[in-house]
Amino acid sequence: MGPPDAQDTAERLRAICDELSDRFYERADVVRTLVVTLLAGQHSLVLGPPGTAKSELARELTGRIEGASYWEILLSKFTAPTRMFGPIDVAALARGEYRQVYDGRATTAHVAFIDEIFKCSTAALNETLGFLNERLYHPENGGEPIRCPLIGAITASNELPDGEDSAAIYDRLLVRIEVGYLADPSNFAALVRSAVSRPVPAARTTVELDALRHAVTEAVPAVDVPDPIVDAVCTLRAALRRKELIASDRRWRQAVGLLQACAYLDGRAEVTETDLSVLTHVLWDSPAERPTVEREVLHLVNPDAKEALDLADTIEELEAQLDAMAGQSREALSEWVIKQAHHKLAWAGRRLEQLRAEAAAAGRSTAAIDRVTGHQRAVRARVLTEALGVDASTVQAQL
Repeated sequence: MGPPDAQDTAERLRAICDELSDRFYERADVVRTLVVTLLAGQHSLVLGPPGTAKSELARELTGRIEGASYWEILLSKFTAPTRMFGPIDVAALARGEYRQVYDGRATTAHVAFIDEIFKCSTAALNETLGFLNERLYHPENGGEPIRCPLIGAITASNELPDGEDSAAIYDRLLVRIEVGYLADPSNFAALVRSAVSRPVPAARTTVELDALRHAVTEAVPAVDVPDPIVDAVCTLRAALRRKELIASDRRWRQAVGLLQACAYLDGRAEVTETDLSVLTHVLWDSPAERPTVEREVLHLVNPDAKEALDLADTIEELEAQLDAMAGQSREALSEWVIKQAHHKLAWAGRRLEQLRAEAAAAGRSTAAIDRVTGHQRAVRARVLTEALGVDASTVQAQL
């Protein structure tokens, strides 16, 4: 049997992205980024509050890889290394033999989902780092380290690391993705309806483990990175350093694989400027730094998305004004809507629609535009309900 068809694999992965994006509202960029990270053979962190479908999304994605050994765990400060990598074989111990049982544990996993990753116990820290960094596990009784077949791990947390031990793990997670609760009122309404409606069987595209491994080890590294992209990365690094945002050389080098994975997923033989958008999930440590990184990246590669972020500032200002007016009379709120909020929100909504159409026609990412659009609709709904006393779910026309 010959090597897997790289084009067919990319097509299947794109179909998986589309199917999961339809199922998980406002998660299209998250899904794509997780797939790109796996293709680059790297690990990702999904950071967000409870109840944002982090675990469900990770399970659904990893479940699409046929033939893969999947391992999942919810960590705590008391999780022992043997629970992660292999418990002691009690029957063998009774015979005077010290052995571990590795089947079904991290040691034999091709893909892994590690929830509450920063609650990793001190006892398991070194083995977890070795597992993520080098795909190695050192048995409890010594001897030769075991090479693990891990392609990549998806990790999740409700909070940032708060100590040196968890910070060491955080540093090894190349891709960091923030998720929040649904912002678009129409998506929230669809979510509520889905809780009481009979689900329609959805398409379920899968990809074979061997095909994914071939993509990770052969097809993705073969994608060309032309000199203009190298120049753009150098320009971006200099721009971020001027803002005192410093990423390690290792992180920059590993990010090149993400750029190649983006191009491969889109069926291209070389990286283009649009692929640089994935770096918005790589080059920050604190979530407070992410907007600055995003602006610098999009200023370089995606002018329509940068304008969308400028519109986001206007929308956030209106939301802050609405918060500040809490408790005022309905007359005062209505006057504010008529004189300020109505025009600005309506104009922002129309402009975002135009920007999205332009970006889609040019083959550029619409993730940032979609996120701002969701925020615009959420603020619009608040204005309708809090300032005007109108049920936003019954209003179809734009404010």
